[in-house]
Amino acid sequence: MKHSQSLQAVIQNDPVRLKLLKAVSTLSLPDCWIAAGFVRNVIWDSMHGINKPPHLSDVDVIWYDPVRNNEELDRKIERRLAAIDSTVDWSVKNQSRMHLTNGDLPYQSSTDAMRFWPETATAVGVRWLDGQGIDIAAPYGLEDHYQVIVRPTPRFKIDKREVIEMRVKTKGWLSRWPQLRIES
Repeated sequence: MKHSQSLQAVIQNDPVRLKLLKAVSTLSLPDCWIAAGFVRNVIWDSMHGINKPPHLSDVDVIWYDPVRNNEELDRKIERRLAAIDSTVDWSVKNQSRMHLTNGDLPYQSSTDAMRFWPETATAVGVRWLDGQGIDIAAPYGLEDHYQVIVRPTPRFKIDKREVIEMRVKTKGWLSRWPQLRIES
């Protein structure tokens, strides 16, 4: 995948993100990734020359297991992660049940679930694989990330376009990353 080596290098050189990836990997959850802003923001920061340590107010951990798909288990995993690093607001969600919340057909994997997230630049995850390093899941590739484009995924292009507009405003993306281009 184009740009995968660049992303791996950026995260490899970010001790905070690397530590969190390794912490999540100790849980041995199936099809498990740290996703969304954790990845998107480090790319956009690097594209804007922002080199300060990340402010990770929330970290999205996604995994996929249709057998163990109750919300209480996600809360238990969040507590385990908080015991490892209490400076992070962990958000853990088993993607095997999230289609119900989002009004979609059942997802087949974590990567499949990402296809239904709002922006192509948010639909990305990374994980630490012992002996292999950083693995990347990006169902729409990484091109939009490295071109600093906010582009809606197909599900949000028409049906939920206002969600993208609201996210750009409320998250202050254009203030932090002024080179972002909003595509429709």
